[in-house]
Amino acid sequence: MPPTLATLPNPTRAPAPLIVSALFLSESIEGLDEGAGFLDALPPADVARLRAAGRSLSLRPGQSVFRQGEPHSGIFLIETGRVRVFYTGPSGRQITLAYWTPGHFIGGPSLTGGGVHQWSGEAIEPCGVTALSAATLRQLIRQLPEFALCLIEALEAKGRCYTAMAQMLGTRSVIERLAQLLLNLGDLYGRQEAGARVIERRITHDEIAALIGSTRQWVTMMLKRFQADGIVAVDKEAIRILRPKRLTAIVQALS
Repeated sequence: MPPTLATLPNPTRAPAPLIVSALFLSESIEGLDEGAGFLDALPPADVARLRAAGRSLSLRPGQSVFRQGEPHSGIFLIETGRVRVFYTGPSGRQITLAYWTPGHFIGGPSLTGGGVHQWSGEAIEPCGVTALSAATLRQLIRQLPEFALCLIEALEAKGRCYTAMAQMLGTRSVIERLAQLLLNLGDLYGRQEAGARVIERRITHDEIAALIGSTRQWVTMMLKRFQADGIVAVDKEAIRILRPKRLTAIVQALS
């Protein structure tokens, strides 16, 4: 079902608090939200002009922003909510590339048309995005040279993101990737409680598996093993990291 048109506010973007940071597989949380402020260097009037030139879309959870294999038609600025970007292999198995948050753009790497999308983007909660068509982007780039520089910087940030993910997938074992992801989630969303790091944000075994390039069954098995070893405690409400040094040791000992 295609996204529905809606009127969205033109927010003045403030730096996103850590809890709504973008998330992807990385050695640390440093740089996860790099690129979220790629329009901040523009005068407010130019940012308003960009949004006025685009189409405001409102999406429900589960709706596609764009689909793998579809022709490129432009990019999308995330105004509210979060979007999961993922690749689907020939077998149907998916790997999550990133969860993107307000301030980021999605739909690249092509900007001005040509080719097809190499992956898909899907709203995971109610989202508002501004769609900028390829023709509109070409026009804006000609009229606003500073905008072109902002796009270049944003593309560089995206390149570093996918490089970090590729390095993790290529050089780290799956158990290292799981341990590192749990540490990152603890740093991003955790709070201290009775000596444990409590991650209240719910994340399913399927979501963890798609992030680290594994299967739900393996993730479930390893989390049970971690629980048996007293490293974590998992229930319906939270993941509690009881012994973060053990997770760090897993990452360091196997690297």
